[in-house]
Parts: sequence; C-alpha cells; structure tokens
Amino acid sequence: MSKKNKKEYPVQFSEEELKNKLDPESYHVLREKGTERPFTGQYYLNKDTGIYECKVCNNEIFHSSKKYDSGCGWPSFTEPIRPEAIEVQMDYSHFMIREEILCGNCGSHLGHRFPDGPKDQGGIRYCINSVSMDFKKGE
Repeated sequence: MSKKNKKEYPVQFSEEELKNKLDPESYHVLREKGTERPFTGQYYLNKDTGIYECKVCNNEIFHSSKKYDSGCGWPSFTEPIRPEAIEVQMDYSHFMIREEILCGNCGSHLGHRFPDGPKDQGGIRYCINSVSMDFKKGE
C-alpha cells in the first residue's frame, strides 16, 4: 500500500519499535497479516473473565462475555467491546474474499470476521489470533 493511501491511526509506532516490542510470531501476525496455527493460541480455551486488548497499543477490543467456542481453533467473539475498537477492511488475499479485522487504534491485524456466528447473537463471528492480543483479567 502506498504511503498516500495508508490511513493515519491515533497510535503509531515505527516498524523498528514494533520489532523490538513484539515476539517474532506476534510481529508476523500483527504487522505482516499472518495467522497463527489453529488450536495453539494462548487464549483459545481461556474462560477467565476480563478484557482482551490489542498487543501493540493496549486498545480494549473484546470482552470475555462475548467470547464463545466456535470450534474453529481461534478465539471467537460475537461483537467488539465497542464498534470503534476495531476496523473492518476487505481482504482479497489467498484467492479469497474476507473481512479483515484491524485494531481501530493502531491498525494492526487481529483476524477476520465471518457471517457464521451464533444466530441469536447477531450471526457474526470475529475470529481473532491469540498472539494479537493481551488479556487483562477482571471485570
């Protein structure tokens, strides 16, 4: 993406800062739009109460009350903690058409959104990489 098309986010870090801040797998997922292997993520089976935050900027993105086991191998949520916490962009990579989920505060890649979530909760599944998040235990 050329610089003139790149959105300016409220929180910005240089790529060098992020390479120093993040472990290699987190950097690959968050900044290079990678995906962690299914069923391996730290938060896939997490049932604790609390808030999931963007690993780059600590933006609160999902609450544990909206997390459910979709069986897909990644943490799944029915909705973000607030609409502006995330941004949705179309993703045409890998010969697919998907909705990519970015942090609304820093633009880091979090995962994807699919229309196969629980029907009684809006029918949307936010499929998020564990390595893109930190978890703050509590309410």
